[in-house]
Amino acid sequence: MYQGVLDLHSYWAYAVLVFLLLAIINAFVALSSKRAFLPKDRQISMLALIFTHVQFVLGLVLLFVSAKMDVAKQLGMGEVMKNAELRKVLVEHPFINLIAIVLITIGWSKHKRTEDSTAKFRKIAIFYAIGLILLLSRIPWDQWLS
Repeated sequence: MYQGVLDLHSYWAYAVLVFLLLAIINAFVALSSKRAFLPKDRQISMLALIFTHVQFVLGLVLLFVSAKMDVAKQLGMGEVMKNAELRKVLVEHPFINLIAIVLITIGWSKHKRTEDSTAKFRKIAIFYAIGLILLLSRIPWDQWLS
C-alpha cells in the first residue's frame, strides 16, 4: 500500500504543478489584458486548489505510514533535526508545503470575497505564485526525478 500511495503522490505532483502554473499564468494574462473574471477562471483556480489539497492529504498519509516516521519515533525529535535527510522528509517538506497550501487557500478565499476582477486575479496570482514557489523549494528533487 505504501508504495502505491507514494507513486500516486509523486505522479499527482505533476498535475498539481501543471494546474498551479495554469492558474498563475491565467491570472497574470488576465491582469495584463484587464479582462473580466469569468467562470472558466474560477474553475481553473479551483482545480489548482483541489489538486493541491488532495496532494497534501496523500502526503499526510505517507508521512504517518512511512518507515522513516518509525525511525523518528525511536530516535526522538532532537536526533531527527540533526539528520538532514530525516529533517527534510519529516519536518521541512510537510511544514513548508502546509504553509504553501494555506497561502493558496487564502488566495482562493480572498478572491471569492472580492467583486473587482482585477483584484480577484491579483489575489490568485500572488498567493498561488508564492505557494508554488514554496512547493518547488521543498520537492525532494533527487528522489522525484529518479
